[in-house]
Amino acid sequence: MGVTGSERATVHLIDSLPYVFRAFHSLPSSMRAPDGRPINAVHGFASMLARYLEEEAPTHLALCFDESLNTSFRNDLYPDYKSSRPEADPELAEQLALCRRVATAIGAPALADDRYEADDLIGTLCARALDAGCDVVVTTNDKDLGQLVGPHVTLYDFAKGMKLDADGVRAKLGVRPEQVPDLLGLAGDAVDDIPGVRGVGAKSAIALLDAFDDLDAVYADLERVETLPVRGAKSLRRKLAEGREDAFLSRDLARISTEAPVSLEVDDLRWSGVDGPALDALCEEIGAERLRRRFP
Repeated sequence: MGVTGSERATVHLIDSLPYVFRAFHSLPSSMRAPDGRPINAVHGFASMLARYLEEEAPTHLALCFDESLNTSFRNDLYPDYKSSRPEADPELAEQLALCRRVATAIGAPALADDRYEADDLIGTLCARALDAGCDVVVTTNDKDLGQLVGPHVTLYDFAKGMKLDADGVRAKLGVRPEQVPDLLGLAGDAVDDIPGVRGVGAKSAIALLDAFDDLDAVYADLERVETLPVRGAKSLRRKLAEGREDAFLSRDLARISTEAPVSLEVDDLRWSGVDGPALDALCEEIGAERLRRRFP
């Protein structure tokens, strides 16, 4: 369903967990609810959302969360995907459900799925918003989401106040937005345990994608790799040949899905204000009545 009106609506899609983690690690663990539960992540995340609503005044909004570290469909493709990440701190894990309640209490959909990551939920909603004739702001500090950027999609690192269009993504990552999965296919990503091609780093991967359009083009003409003005071009060709399977697997792992099981349409993301009673109840429960006053 499209969005009515003469101007393009802007849909804000927030990658929530980076901001929850930021709050957890920046605020003191001594912040507690009356029943003793830790609330530093909840308090910081809610404060961030209050500032976001005030500064951005969104008309359409959704918050996306990760449900699990090791049940993604990507783990079916590659069992070691994100395997080296430690389990969440118990005091942080205890607060995640409350952070989801904060999202719904401010009147925004809070999406999560045990098979699709927050990136995929964002990618799916982004595609729907574009089909409906909307602009999109993807709020995150995750470089992987740069692949969604285009003429009507902006990447926004809210904590740094930095917005990136396609030129900004290229300046930051060295490749065009649509090449981000190819970059990770070649260079891998240690944070997510995406292997990439053994021995190929980011510099070489960027040089390859500057000379070739994408990973398919690189492997369609490996002989040409030896002619590139990059250090160790001959050994680079050998590494690519040996790592072909890992390259395409890694690109598959890095690609954001636009087919996550999201039932919401763009009109369901229209923000009409906070749910006052729900927010009042939550703030009273965690002993954060002063926080309540930050929301309109």
